[in-house]
Amino acid sequence: MTKEDLRIVFMGTPEFAVETLRALVENKFNVVAVVTQPDKPVGRHGSVLQPSAVKQYALEKGLPVLQPEKMKDPEFVEELRSYQANLQVVVAFRMLPEVVWAMPEYGTFNVHAALLPQYRGAAPINWAVINGETETGVTTFFLDHDIDTGRIIMKKSFAIPDDADVEYVYDGLMHLGAQLCLETLDAIVAADGHPASIPQDSVLDGSPVKSAPKLFKETCEINWNQPAKRVYDFVRGLSPVPGAWTTLVTPDGKDTVLKIYKTRKTGLAGKGSGTISVEGKTLCVSANDEQLELVELQLAGKKRMAARDFLNGMKGLDGSRVK
Repeated sequence: MTKEDLRIVFMGTPEFAVETLRALVENKFNVVAVVTQPDKPVGRHGSVLQPSAVKQYALEKGLPVLQPEKMKDPEFVEELRSYQANLQVVVAFRMLPEVVWAMPEYGTFNVHAALLPQYRGAAPINWAVINGETETGVTTFFLDHDIDTGRIIMKKSFAIPDDADVEYVYDGLMHLGAQLCLETLDAIVAADGHPASIPQDSVLDGSPVKSAPKLFKETCEINWNQPAKRVYDFVRGLSPVPGAWTTLVTPDGKDTVLKIYKTRKTGLAGKGSGTISVEGKTLCVSANDEQLELVELQLAGKKRMAARDFLNGMKGLDGSRVK
């Protein structure tokens, strides 16, 4: 088999997926169609429809685009079948029904931003950083009936520096995922559509399998009654999107939401969980063991700013609290 023999349908939505689609196009793989989410209403009244990043790139390259509301819709399934793909590639898309993932003769593989079986789920990059991991990576695996549990084809590792936030890891895995996808496709071509793969259970080493569930607003609230290192990792694991937050009790007794994007470990003894300390232009909050310096933050209704600028407009915080 040659790569020209592969008829590929690509499925994805955000910027993360564009890098892989671009790699397929620039390396002359035969992408016969692209499936992405329907255009999203944006603007004050939702009257403007915003196409996904994948759609925008696909249209630039003249690729057919399918945007089903429901993946089991009979008309969509028949249209998808009409492209006669023998392989489907999925990156950052939604859950597929069997009628879709089982359609091509060589199956459907996913590029997942974690080292499976660890961090199955919708937010693997965030949770790896939140949990203080020093390494993550990308995995290609064949889809089956359960989410993120199919046979592993290939993996590549990626180091997470202690000061890295999600943006750094996202960018790194986006490019690494595109590279791994190309290597996986080369293996599929070399093996006439049937590359070596292994069940995920075979790589379990007895350690707990960590999950990566979808993030919600309540998930992103900071718990100050834990070690400073946990709070530090939590903040960078949600920065810049969706952003960790806490409730600031202002000197006049009002509660307001404060998003925190960057902190710095100080090694200073804590003064009670949630207690604010101000020295000059330095703003710290105590976890249950040590103080963390707040470096970048955003008060509700304001722009993101450095803590020193925040202190210029917010006086009398020393000894106040967050909760």
